[in-house]
Amino acid sequence: MAEDDNGARVAGFGRYLLQERELRGLSRKEVSRLTKLAPMVIDALESGEAQRMPARAYLLGYLRAYAGAVGLDPDQVVLRWQEVAVVEQPAPPGRSQPGRWRLVLVAVLAVVIVGAIVAALVFGPRLASGWSRHGEPSESPAEGAGQ
Repeated sequence: MAEDDNGARVAGFGRYLLQERELRGLSRKEVSRLTKLAPMVIDALESGEAQRMPARAYLLGYLRAYAGAVGLDPDQVVLRWQEVAVVEQPAPPGRSQPGRWRLVLVAVLAVVIVGAIVAALVFGPRLASGWSRHGEPSESPAEGAGQ
């Protein structure tokens, strides 16, 4: 329900932009030329369809340019947009990657386990077959007794 309400407010904002442009006798093409914005962007702003709106990083600048070209106060247009649109608050800086330390711990643990397996495969057969620490075969007690 809240999403429908927000969609209706965004649509109303788009109609507001369209009406203000038409009241001043400007075409979309003229606004596009004045703002250097693509006609598709002008259409998206005036459509009032939230899914067609540019990303927020660009939107505020586009609205300011549009307002200036149409003869509206850019600050007032941006303020009106912010009142209409539901703006999601970004996550606090320390909480942007929950579980990050857990991921690091799992990665370190995996490296240790793989290292232990490799060491067992490389050094295990040597130790099991009776090689000494210096790479020479060690004498078993049975062999030394026969001489």
